[in-house]
Amino acid sequence: MARFASVAEYSAKHPKPADISFAYGTAGFRTVGSTLESTVFRVGLLAALRSQSKQGRVIGVMITASHNPECDNGVKLVDPMGEMLQQSWEGYCTRVANAATSDELVAALAEVAEAEAIDAAVTPRVVYARDTRPSGPLLQAALEDGLAALGTDAVSFGVVTTPQLHYYVRCLNTAGTAAAYGEPTAEGYFAKYAGAYLRLVEGKQHPSPLHIDAANGVGAPEVRKLAAVAASPYLQIEVHNGDTETPGKLNSGCGADYVKSNQRAPAGMVLAPGSRYCSFDGDADRIVYYYADEHSTFHLLDGDKISTLIATYLRDLVVAAGVEGLQVGVVQTAYANGNSTSYIKDTLRLPTVFAKTGVKHLHHEAEQMNIGVYFEANGHGTALFSPAAVATLRAATPQTPAQQDAIGRLWALRDLINESVGDAMSDMLVVEAVLACKGWTLAQWDEAYTDLPSRLLKVIVQDRAIFKTTNAEQTLTSPPHLQDTVDALVARVPRGRAFVRPSGTEDAVRVYAEAATRADCDQLAYAVAGAVFDRAGGRGERPAEFL
Repeated sequence: MARFASVAEYSAKHPKPADISFAYGTAGFRTVGSTLESTVFRVGLLAALRSQSKQGRVIGVMITASHNPECDNGVKLVDPMGEMLQQSWEGYCTRVANAATSDELVAALAEVAEAEAIDAAVTPRVVYARDTRPSGPLLQAALEDGLAALGTDAVSFGVVTTPQLHYYVRCLNTAGTAAAYGEPTAEGYFAKYAGAYLRLVEGKQHPSPLHIDAANGVGAPEVRKLAAVAASPYLQIEVHNGDTETPGKLNSGCGADYVKSNQRAPAGMVLAPGSRYCSFDGDADRIVYYYADEHSTFHLLDGDKISTLIATYLRDLVVAAGVEGLQVGVVQTAYANGNSTSYIKDTLRLPTVFAKTGVKHLHHEAEQMNIGVYFEANGHGTALFSPAAVATLRAATPQTPAQQDAIGRLWALRDLINESVGDAMSDMLVVEAVLACKGWTLAQWDEAYTDLPSRLLKVIVQDRAIFKTTNAEQTLTSPPHLQDTVDALVARVPRGRAFVRPSGTEDAVRVYAEAATRADCDQLAYAVAGAVFDRAGGRGERPAEFL
């Protein structure tokens, strides 16, 4: 086929490893960086086809493995509005990545082109970037070969955060329209978010400096640039773990995932009571906050806490604006702490829905809301203003100065939020703005509700495919009767909740449990994990019974 005439020549430079299979999931392709060259080359081909299928709109490609160890890498496609790749294309990606020979690769590409009725005359347009990982330059070169093989009009944005690339894609595709999102440059990104932040905090008390653990990743230089553009006492930062040059440091003993998983400060960081801290992950799409109290006890403010803070402020502004037709809702996953859900429903009185794990699922549910806030507990999330909400705000006629102020703040908050994807820098500014407007410390924010004790365990199994779930992954439908056992164990402990879901990347299942006390929580978690091991083909060491 003429349109793919150059593919075989380029493909010969990037042969697929014979003994490895690749799968495109929520985070794209992600595995050991040294094995990904053929896959990233083929993603370049797919990005070109995706752009042609969208009549030449810009598609993004990001080379990153986010919070994974430095030896890993990954690659994902970004759709025209800066959102995750349409799910129906994930299967194409997996088939193309696993084609064993150049002939099979061309055949797989031809199948995609036919299935999507892709016009070969359309010039594909793609922008791409990478994070700071050592394997990045080699993988970028492979990507560029894939783009060149299909005559793509391609532009590199160099080394940037993942959310910055999502922002650039959205800006490029909305330029000159009523939905124009901003300038598709680093300067445009910093100016938009710094400007919106300063509009919100003007006249408020200056906050104390914020200590940022940047995971020794790309967020370190970028957040410094953001602070320099803001050039304001309202954004005083001190960056920790900002070494992007020394091998082995990325995400090692630091970063949002480390802090969330270990419930402690980054290694080597001593928290001063009264000071304020947050952590990004390696590509700056996740953020968590934390502090030490007067007894030097560590307190985590994770994605659930961030979600409730933002939802609270949005609700308050909607009420103050007095505009009919605006409604704030919250999307959570099964991993959200039960007390956060109770707080949203019972105290904030906001509608809440559960989505399957994975940002793409939360984003989809939030799109169905008027104003939707979504965060995973790991600190990855954002908020979305629907077209209906935007139209309502545009048509609003304030009757009082207080209503005018609230409407102005809703506009500023929308400008401050990166609606395309979870963005640690944007989310940081949103949190800082809300805290400044409310005059809250981290401890006062933390007082909204107290998390139930929780425990997350992993059980290695023979075949994760036998585990099927429903109810946003909270209820097992297979193996038979295992859910009955889980329900019986949950019923034994006050405020008990537990669920079992298969891993998306390995033959293992995740067991989550929470309860009113730490002892009950741990007993429940290990009892459920033991039941899974015994009745569903556990491998290796059986989870120890909690005593």
